[in-house]
Amino acid sequence: MAELLLVRHGQASFGAADYDKLSDLGIEQSRALGRWWAQCQQPIDGLMAGTMRRHRETAEGVTAGLTAMPELEIDAGFDEYDFQDVLLRYRPDFAEGGIMQRLVAEKSNPKQAFQELFSRATARWMGGMNDDEYEESWPQFRDRVVAALQRVLDDDSKRRTAVFTSGGPIGAAVQWVLGLDNEQMQSLNWVIANSSVTSIIYRPGQVSLSYFNNFAHLQQTSDRSFITYR
Repeated sequence: MAELLLVRHGQASFGAADYDKLSDLGIEQSRALGRWWAQCQQPIDGLMAGTMRRHRETAEGVTAGLTAMPELEIDAGFDEYDFQDVLLRYRPDFAEGGIMQRLVAEKSNPKQAFQELFSRATARWMGGMNDDEYEESWPQFRDRVVAALQRVLDDDSKRRTAVFTSGGPIGAAVQWVLGLDNEQMQSLNWVIANSSVTSIIYRPGQVSLSYFNNFAHLQQTSDRSFITYR
């Protein structure tokens, strides 16, 4: 039996000029997970990440205080989908800077307004009626993630592998394991906390979900502001 730990990156600097990096809180979330793993004395035999900066920085934060860690391997199969492309195909007018921000800011609950807007955009992307419009269609994204998972599962030299990735690949992985439909998968993405861990157990011919979206390392701080989802 072996285990695959899917780690969502820490909070990114959303709204900053460079979104693909961790915020100060994201760095602290990553370090908290590293301390948790150290307390649990959980050995890690393999480390993998997507190509994105926020994936690498999360891996660095988690492993900073851990000893005898393997070298980080990079696999683009664990990259997030292009959320900007998904939004622009749904609302081409968003290409003009500031329109989406003003639209959301006018609402009484901007965060909820953005979630509803993004849900409609991703539903269109996943609906299968407009696949040729996207840089990467939903089936292509899902197949890419599953192929990356299978590359890890096929390597029987490691008992426990940690993969630093994003919410989209984690949702697609859980969908694949549990056989969920697209709507169920999409609902998962909204509850995956930054730096949370999802565990997949695999045996020859059998893949199972052990746990989903565990962020006990954040809960033990007793500070609710430490738990974020975007």
